[in-house]
Amino acid sequence: MIFIVDSGSTKCDWIAVDEQGTQLCEKIRTKGLNPAILSPDELLGRIQEHPELQLYKDQVNQLFFYGAGCGTDGPKLALTQVLQVYFNNAKVTVAEDTLGAVYSTVNRNEPAVVCILGTGSNCTYYNGKESVQRVKSLGYSIMDDASGNYFGRQLIRDYYFNHMPKNVSVSFKNRYNLDADFIKYNLYKNANPNAYLATFAEFMFLHKETAYIQELIKNGIRLFSKNMIFQFKEELKTVPVHFAGSIAFLSQDEIKQVALEMGFTVGNFVKRPIDGLVKYHTSKF
Repeated sequence: MIFIVDSGSTKCDWIAVDEQGTQLCEKIRTKGLNPAILSPDELLGRIQEHPELQLYKDQVNQLFFYGAGCGTDGPKLALTQVLQVYFNNAKVTVAEDTLGAVYSTVNRNEPAVVCILGTGSNCTYYNGKESVQRVKSLGYSIMDDASGNYFGRQLIRDYYFNHMPKNVSVSFKNRYNLDADFIKYNLYKNANPNAYLATFAEFMFLHKETAYIQELIKNGIRLFSKNMIFQFKEELKTVPVHFAGSIAFLSQDEIKQVALEMGFTVGNFVKRPIDGLVKYHTSKF
């Protein structure tokens, strides 16, 4: 049995296939496994709490994991060790989520700039053979422009600084607990503050008809384009920009508008990379 896994900070999708590429069970979803944020014990706990993983753990002989927080050696090694201990019969391969996004969006190994806009955000250039990073991600508190946690932070700031239009502000207040102490507890004392911030991003897509929300989304995309996509300024002259992740998928119109403004070509959109990853890996069997 082979497990193919795609993980963000919020959610983690697991699909089991056999050597012929046949899917063996329904997709399994667990909490996100981000080793840059969670300790080895927390990572293991999230895996252990799911009964289906417990059921299949001894049958797995290969595991391909693509995840947020796996772009630097320390967290990547920590997660590899956790997975190796739990799936003790498996050969474990851990890679950054940007490589998973590449495999799920590119057409026949054609070069492209590939972006992730989900709970977090990132960007890479795929030259047809390998993925090239020009910016090392420093995580949600400094980077992650146009991500779920970025937009959540912007919404909360605009609410507290009284920058939201009145009708939007009332809807926002009615939907969420905006008590200052509650927000601060979740940001500074609870685990996964990035995932907490990203829960607010849903609000944008419930009120996307408003000029305020449309401009909020476009400003985030402009910032991400300036800081990340245009690290590959020369490559953008000849290759498209693909997008993976729920924020990107739900912001396609705004991304296309910003692309027209800033002069890059939009390619494919994939909401969840896991299906493309299964197709990629089963084609290799």
